[in-house]
Amino acid sequence: MESIVSSTSVVHFDKAAYKALNAHLADSSYSRIFILVDENTHLHCLPLFIPQIETECEIEIIEIESGEIHKNIHTCTQVWEALSELGADRKSLMINLGGGVITDLGGFVACAFKRGIDFINVPTTLLAMVDASVGGKTGIDLGPLKNQIGIIEQPVMVMVIPEFLHTLEKRQVLSGFAEMLKHGLIQNEQYWNALKELTTFDSLDKHIHTSVMIKNKVITEDPRELGLRKILNFGHTLGHAIESYFLESDAHEAILHGEAISVGMILEAYLSNKLTGLPDSQLEDIKNTFLERYRKVDFSNSDIEVILDLLKFDKKNSHGNINFVLLNSIGDPEIDCAIPGELFSAAFAYYAE
Repeated sequence: MESIVSSTSVVHFDKAAYKALNAHLADSSYSRIFILVDENTHLHCLPLFIPQIETECEIEIIEIESGEIHKNIHTCTQVWEALSELGADRKSLMINLGGGVITDLGGFVACAFKRGIDFINVPTTLLAMVDASVGGKTGIDLGPLKNQIGIIEQPVMVMVIPEFLHTLEKRQVLSGFAEMLKHGLIQNEQYWNALKELTTFDSLDKHIHTSVMIKNKVITEDPRELGLRKILNFGHTLGHAIESYFLESDAHEAILHGEAISVGMILEAYLSNKLTGLPDSQLEDIKNTFLERYRKVDFSNSDIEVILDLLKFDKKNSHGNINFVLLNSIGDPEIDCAIPGELFSAAFAYYAE
């Protein structure tokens, strides 16, 4: 697969990614290389990754605990302290080997350490390959509120190695697949239809490439999220609130990002049907497609009340307004949509039917 070039970074795939990494290391004068992992990627991915690196530079491994619950400033402080203790300087390189928590947090750590060191993202989950590692968004959560602290800074490169997907359970793959389905909904109905037909995840390489191309095209045109890039948030305004609620709730088991935004996309498709003309047939298609693949989530009235209250913290809000991305039709999104309050309850009722 051909590498995908953006204005400030490059996404390389499979064996070509290792060649690009080693060429970059040969041309650079890094003082030391730090690889950030969690306990899962340390065990399953690092043994596959390390033998492919060709360098005389000293390599240090820094491990953090896995999970969204650890994507916070406390973990950042631990990593900054480890970097300092291990002798990192401004000519050091950070390689983030893991899922979205690792790439988001690791990128933020690198950007802030000594006012910025180079970093490379090596996403190991499907979600990170098609979403978290592309676009230069780095950051951490503030309590239960997702991605409230961070900056946009491009990595030196992104390495997409599909081999790492074999280390994942199906639920994790499905979580990433939700983002791929979103790419079809916001940009390409033909891609949406192709993904719907998949019955197995054994060979996703070409579809991963397509999703990265879609996201890269959007962020290249709008790197600071001033307009077009907002379409990538379809399903995420309600989806992030749902994810945050379940992450913090003692009464519910936490759900994965893709599971939360699959609900968010059904809800926001319903809002689209009522406000921007999404056809009834496409609304039903969206609902059925997600419910065939993702477990239905039960919401009580009190759950919904708290989730809707969390919307006011969404990072996409401006001037006190909660902004949504809706669909005129599949492949044709509309940004900065205001939602009448009474429609939220109707959306959740439609989801529950």
